Amino acid sequence: MEVKNFAAWDYVVFAALFIISSGIGVFFAIKERKKATSREFLVGGRQMSCGPVALSLTASFMSAVTVLGAPSEVYRFGASFTLFCIAYTFVIIFTSELFLPVFYRSGITSTYEYLQLRFNKGVRYAATVIYIVQTILYTGVVVYAPALALNQVTGFDLWGSVFATGIVCTFYCTLGGLKAVVWTDAFQMVVMIVGFLTVLIQGSAQAGGFYNVLELSTNGSRLHIIDFDVDPLRRHTFWTISVGGTFTWLGIYGVNQSTIQRCISCKTEKHAKLALYFNLVGLWIILVCAVFSGLIMYSYFKDCDPWTSGIISAPDQLMPYFVMEIFATMPGLPGLFVACAFSGTLSTVAASINALATVTFEDFVKSCFPHLSDKLSTWISKGLCILFGVMCTSMAVAASFMGSVVQAALSIHGMCGGPMLGLFTLGIVFPFVNWKGALGGLLTGIALAFWVAIGAFIYPAPASKTWPLPLSTNQCVPSNATELVPPALSSRPAIADSWYSISYLYYSAVGCLGCIAAGVIISFLTGHQSGKDIQPMLIRPVCNLFCFWSKEYKTLCWCGVQHDRGSEQETLENGSTWKQGTESVLQNGLRRESLVHSPGYDPKDKSYDNVAFEKITHF
Repeated sequence: MEVKNFAAWDYVVFAALFIISSGIGVFFAIKERKKATSREFLVGGRQMSCGPVALSLTASFMSAVTVLGAPSEVYRFGASFTLFCIAYTFVIIFTSELFLPVFYRSGITSTYEYLQLRFNKGVRYAATVIYIVQTILYTGVVVYAPALALNQVTGFDLWGSVFATGIVCTFYCTLGGLKAVVWTDAFQMVVMIVGFLTVLIQGSAQAGGFYNVLELSTNGSRLHIIDFDVDPLRRHTFWTISVGGTFTWLGIYGVNQSTIQRCISCKTEKHAKLALYFNLVGLWIILVCAVFSGLIMYSYFKDCDPWTSGIISAPDQLMPYFVMEIFATMPGLPGLFVACAFSGTLSTVAASINALATVTFEDFVKSCFPHLSDKLSTWISKGLCILFGVMCTSMAVAASFMGSVVQAALSIHGMCGGPMLGLFTLGIVFPFVNWKGALGGLLTGIALAFWVAIGAFIYPAPASKTWPLPLSTNQCVPSNATELVPPALSSRPAIADSWYSISYLYYSAVGCLGCIAAGVIISFLTGHQSGKDIQPMLIRPVCNLFCFWSKEYKTLCWCGVQHDRGSEQETLENGSTWKQGTESVLQNGLRRESLVHSPGYDPKDKSYDNVAFEKITHF
């Protein structure tokens, strides 16, 4: 295909993104130079407010995978992608009401510290290693996607773009720590929205207006959103997206270090919850923008699909090609869109690097060398940022072989995030699960998730379950390109058309449910955990929601955990009461302090803050 090159203004706009992002890192490096502690570097001193954290969360997880991949998905498969709004809603509710309170009140820095408090060091280390592998794999996809877009629209060297992205991310992450990451994300979130809006406005005008877009999309079957087919082999239906998507994104949000690290950096628990709910609004906005971009793109290319006609070589190149078409006479705007794609990447990669450095420092370095000075701890943390920056950037090479960026990214999260979600659910919801059940459940979930995902990679699902909606090439300029046909499916074992063909969105559910089932069974076979040995703040008594009429049944479901002990009771909006133990607070799995009240609890605000944590000795 003919590559359309950037104009001078495109380079100016694009370069401005990198300069401003790097400048934010330099600003916080100078501003916070007198607070040179690992705590300040990794969690921002736990004094962040909800606004920038909400923008940061949205920018980090609505990466270039969304900017490039989601419109392409809508273009090829229809607007059923909209149903992810249901999954996002459930994910935020579960995260803010089930997982966040436990992590926040425990005073931890790494989410995997919780696993040591609840089980033991072995479970903690196993989960940390799996998280590191998962994040490096995912970040490789995120780095590769915008580099592909830049290569497509400008002719830049693909791998030069990859390394430029990694260098900039590592630079401002290493200099400014979490505060630089959060505030840079907030700026990049604005760039993403502005980039999407320019595409929506100009694209709809080029396609004949908004109503024409809807009419053409309807005629092309792109607005058939809700499909209640319960077949788990169907790629996208109401159930695969709303149920499977909830499991997948809950593994990304609910127990992911990158999310929880920014939530616990908030100055109060209330701010952390507000950040999550404001973030939900941001997720909806980006999702709507991505869906309408895909519909507009379909309307524009309805008579000449550039992919099947051979003009472009991969579906993920559709969006940048479309942008160069509609902004051909408007210098600067193509650069704005590519800056939009790179904004998602920079925010995601920086957050991942910071999270990887945090878990490695807290779970390995700090455990082995508990008496490090603040200065040395900070330098080690920065060194880890550099190390993981190099590793994540290098991993982008493998991402070039993973196919669709959306499916590749969500598959990675499903394979690793699902079992991890199951592990934390075992710890928080099931008081009787012991460390043997937790570790056995994690390994079982990992084995099941990898089994189905690798099987699907070797034996792709039948075309009837995954083949896209019809695309036309009637008005394309004749070329030598051949029409794409479904791949031949020969010599397939029977399991390939059932187990291996399950929707990729169910990988997380398979791993999570497998982990929970195995964990419960192993715990009963090996002798369940005594609830009296578990600190109440490490368990969320979910049974209170279902046994609210009987204190006897609630006590039975607590399995010996003393939730009814203490002076503070939190009344939830649903009317049931969750009683939290108030005698103890565990800090980083190393110290237990006796306090009269729960750490940082404000009875007037009915929320927790980080003031108490400042008074606890850190090792």
